[in-house]
Amino acid sequence: MTKVTAKEIAQFRSQVADDLTAMEALDLIEECDGDLEDAAISLAIRAGQEPEIANSEWLDALARKWRTVICQQQFRDDLLSASVKEIMQHFKTISTFPHILATPVLIYVLKKDVNNFCEPLDLVQDCTNS
Repeated sequence: MTKVTAKEIAQFRSQVADDLTAMEALDLIEECDGDLEDAAISLAIRAGQEPEIANSEWLDALARKWRTVICQQQFRDDLLSASVKEIMQHFKTISTFPHILATPVLIYVLKKDVNNFCEPLDLVQDCTNS
């Protein structure tokens, strides 16, 4: 289980205060006592998805699916400084990304450490650049 503290939720709220979808996701994370995976599953169901694997595995799989977007240098630099505004705006331009899930996905990446999350992609890029 990935636990999000009240302080982390407050920090996120300060960045996305003008984004009603993100605020709704944060409300649900708070209602789930900070259990990020439980909140993400509930949000996925609201978005019409049908997760069929364990909560933590499902959220990890979703984040990995979007790793190439999340780990783009412009967004990665922002995430390393715990800023999510730019990537949240970018996700809204991707019709195939379930917008309600942007908040839990980004919190998950931040909690797992951005560099660690992006490392597999870095390794692939290193191989192709050699």
